[in-house]
Amino acid sequence: MFNQSRLVVGIACLVLLTGCATNKSLYHWGSYQQVILDSYAQPGSADSLMQINTLTADIQKAESSEAKIPPGLYAQLGLMYAQQGMSQDSKLAFLKEKELFPESARFIDGLINSNKLKGK
Repeated sequence: MFNQSRLVVGIACLVLLTGCATNKSLYHWGSYQQVILDSYAQPGSADSLMQINTLTADIQKAESSEAKIPPGLYAQLGLMYAQQGMSQDSKLAFLKEKELFPESARFIDGLINSNKLKGK
């Protein structure tokens, strides 16, 4: 009886520890969430050039570790390129967002077709 109780407790502990060990994120978020938070909470604290540098560094880190890019990162990068007047880079970032997340196609198409990105 005593050995059976120890076995049950041991298995329960093993299951609990295994469940805790699989806390890996689906995406490589890097600084993306903090950049977005800063841009809304403290407008002006995260200018477009700083965001471009931070987000491209996050993309490089994710690619080097074969991690997935989170939804919206390329769209944010595209918006920052657009603010800098870098229309071609902006469009490429938007197309990459659409490629990775096809459900965003309508939204991304709207951004691409906006007057701001056409250079008007």
